[in-house]
Parts: sequence; structure tokens; C-alpha cells
Amino acid sequence: MEWQIYLDRFIESGSKNLIRYVIFAGIPYILFYVLFQSKTFRMKIQQKVPKAKDIKREVLYSLSSIVVFSIISMFTLHMIKTGRSTIYMDISEYGQLYFWLSIPMLIILHDAYFYWTHRAMHWKPIFKYVHLVHHKSTDPTPWAAFSFHPLEAIVQGVYLPLVVLLIPAHPIAILTWVLYQFTLNVLGHLGYEILPKGFTTSKLTFWHNTGTHHNMHHKYFSCNYSLYFNVWDRLMGTNHAKYEETFEKVCERRANGTEVPAPQTT
Repeated sequence: MEWQIYLDRFIESGSKNLIRYVIFAGIPYILFYVLFQSKTFRMKIQQKVPKAKDIKREVLYSLSSIVVFSIISMFTLHMIKTGRSTIYMDISEYGQLYFWLSIPMLIILHDAYFYWTHRAMHWKPIFKYVHLVHHKSTDPTPWAAFSFHPLEAIVQGVYLPLVVLLIPAHPIAILTWVLYQFTLNVLGHLGYEILPKGFTTSKLTFWHNTGTHHNMHHKYFSCNYSLYFNVWDRLMGTNHAKYEETFEKVCERRANGTEVPAPQTT
């Protein structure tokens, strides 16, 4: 029966997203917040540890987001099955060059999509109804990566069907973008700075965001809206004025600080 196909897709997508979430968020959490907390605490951007109730909220809302993403995946499958998509399976159909260029294209387009939808969700009349849930994590952990209100989860998830509808894309290109998105999402919510000193000022790397960049967004709200690249924030003047200074201070503390006992999560 056709409905069974979509149910199977819902279960399959939900399972994959849950596994990715547990792996990508769980491993960094165990390493930085459990096993080596006292040794890495000097790398902590905000020198405090979120409470257990905050982590519980992040996990529960992330699970609800996975449900939303899985429903969107069902809708995307329907588009593909009914011939309303631009997905192609044979790389030779568009050639190797297009295939490799399509990966950064998906990432760059998503970066623009994220920046402008993110800024829109900060519009005061809708902020508390859509984006406030995510900002309850003023000092986020990796578990906050998908901690969205269902309405925000829809906004975040709809990029995939837009791609499937408008842009010829091979499933491997889409998967590569998804894995990159997972990685940068967790880095932004890690709460620790792992990138090297000078990263924000080097001509080779200044264009890419850091953990400090998104952590400051959670702390101050009205700045640092971009996801992958520090381009839109620079163009629109929405970088926090002390972003680079804060990054360097964290790096200096990491390099010169002594190991300190970290407070336990309560």
C-alpha cells in the first residue's frame, strides 16, 4: 500500500536523523562535558556549565524537530515519486564538474537561506512564537543543535524540498551537504572553542565561522546570525563588535590558562 511506503520513509528518516543527532551531539558532549570537563574547561567560551534542566529541554525539543524533519522527508519523497523533483541518480547525466560544484552550491545557498530566515525569526512580533525556544539556551550544549520550536523546525527543514524542487542534485551531493550542516551546527553549539588562534583574522580562514561566533549569538541575541560563513554578517554589519576580540581571548585562555576544576551539571 502506498501509505506504507511513506510510513517506512518517515521511520527511516527519523531513525537516520536520530542516529546522526546522537553521534554528532553525543560524542562531543561526552568528551567535553563529561570525560574531560576539568581539562577542557579553560576552552569553554562562557565559563559556566548549563544545568541539567537546560540539557533536558534541548534534547526534548530536538526530538520533536526530528519528527518534523521526518514528515518533511515524507513530503520530499512524494515529490520525487510523482516526478516533481530535479533529483538525478546518474552522475554522468550532468557530468562530474557539475556534481562537484553542486556540493558547495548547496552549502552556499543554504548559508544565505539560513541567514535571512534567521534574521526574520528575530523580528519582534514573531520571535517569541517561533525562535524563543532555541534562545532559551543562552549557553548552549551540542544537544541544542536541533532544539527548535516546531514552527522553526519547519523553516529549517523546508530547504531540502526547495532543493529537490528547484536544483538538480545527486543524493550524494545532498548527503555531503547534510553532514557538513550537522558538523557546523554542532560546532556552533558546542560551547567550546576548538579552532586555532588567529582563525578569525587570517586571510585563509576569516570567512568561516567559529564556535565563538554562534555562542555569542545565543548570549547576546541581536548579532552573528550566519551559519557557515562569516560573509553575510560582514556585508550586513551584524557581526558583534567584539567577536574577534572575544575569540582571541578564549584562545589565549586556552593556551595560557591552568587546568581548573569545572562545576558539575546540576
